[in-house]
Amino acid sequence: MKPLVSIIMGSTSDMPVMEQAAKFFDEMEIPFEINALSAHRTPERVMEFSENAHKRGVKVIIAGAGGAAHLPGVIAAGTTLPVIGVPVRSSLSIDGWDSILSILQMPAGIPVATVALDGAKNAAILATQILAQSDTKINEKLQAFKAGLKEKVVKANEDLKKVSFRHRVV
Repeated sequence: MKPLVSIIMGSTSDMPVMEQAAKFFDEMEIPFEINALSAHRTPERVMEFSENAHKRGVKVIIAGAGGAAHLPGVIAAGTTLPVIGVPVRSSLSIDGWDSILSILQMPAGIPVATVALDGAKNAAILATQILAQSDTKINEKLQAFKAGLKEKVVKANEDLKKVSFRHRVV
């Protein structure tokens, strides 16, 4: 089985955030790979990865990084695949803003879709939406997931009706 999605992180310290994406792909039964590559410590490996990912069947890349967060942009520079960047709050981070801006402010011609700080699950959902455009099975699973989100909100409102307050108007 070949991976459809590649999850890349700048270091394994990003794993607590990036595993949210891996868990979502497991739920959706989408084959993926997960690796650590550093734009600063292993730039040649990052370029080799980005230039060859499509040859291995990868359709979307999710790249998470903290601090200066150059990894998503460097990957995007070497591939025509969609790249989704996940800014990761790190110990070196300026409350995550450095990561957000590093990924968000890409130059023209090198786009990186950027999700919220520590938003790896949304990155996985976006990747799934991209894959669903050409895969009916993934599309069906995604529709079921979205329906489940709606059901959760409906149930939450039903549960809220059971909470009583003296001055609540129902």
